[in-house]
Amino acid sequence: MWIADKWKDYTVIDASSGEKLEYWGKYSLIRPDPQVIWKTEKRHPLWRGADASYKRSKSGGGSWSDNRLPDIWVISYGEMKFQIKPMGFKHTGLFPEQAANWDWFSELIKNAGRPISVLNLFAYTGGATVAAAKAGASVCHVDASRGMVAAAKENARLSGLEDAPIRYIVDDCKKFIDREIRRGRKYDAIIMDPPSYGRGPTGEVWKIEECIDDFVALTEKVLSEKPLFFLLNSYTTGLNASTMKYITDTRLLRGRRGTSVADELGLPVRETGLALPCGSSVRVEFK
Repeated sequence: MWIADKWKDYTVIDASSGEKLEYWGKYSLIRPDPQVIWKTEKRHPLWRGADASYKRSKSGGGSWSDNRLPDIWVISYGEMKFQIKPMGFKHTGLFPEQAANWDWFSELIKNAGRPISVLNLFAYTGGATVAAAKAGASVCHVDASRGMVAAAKENARLSGLEDAPIRYIVDDCKKFIDREIRRGRKYDAIIMDPPSYGRGPTGEVWKIEECIDDFVALTEKVLSEKPLFFLLNSYTTGLNASTMKYITDTRLLRGRRGTSVADELGLPVRETGLALPCGSSVRVEFK
């Protein structure tokens, strides 16, 4: 398991009975987590006095209760800064476990000895975009949500990257890749964090188990002749790391020299000393 254990502004305090108790900076939150199927005793006092708690509704969705949070605040990871904003469906605008991947590809970019262009697909609020740009890469950031792209721009600004070579695109990722193929544009590295389920602007249905193989095959066409890395993330419980590795190896490593490693991502839990599983990744490193 790749554990994101270098955070100073984020902590999983405890996890039990379908929920996790966290610090985001100085604020404590309780949020649902489907991976937390164990029922250990909730001894920490913040289980009964967190600054906010997200509760699911029996009719679907949910809402924040006992909310003593500001609308937005900022946390840091090294030299990077990120807006935190509690949103609908329990999100805060950042997936802290991805810091383990940021550290990995940042070292590859820094040590490449040449300019590196990165394509970040389903790029959300730009955690990976900021990390890649901080490491010295030029980045194309693509997400279908205008609001998420605006948040990514703000995270880049907060991190001192407002003048960095980052191109922001509000678009459906597949349609964008189709156009890049026609343009003949190539990238040295690709990061993708696709959703489990979604609908395109004209009603197209995305189900990751049905679509991811074809999509990886499509994105392979925009890899440069000398690619550096490819990163595929998944939070879908039915799509394990080994399955994703099979896809990346058959689609990307036939005819190219390189290695791939697949594993879970995790966050350390302070109360138990154990690791909370937080999805899976496949890291492909080209030679």
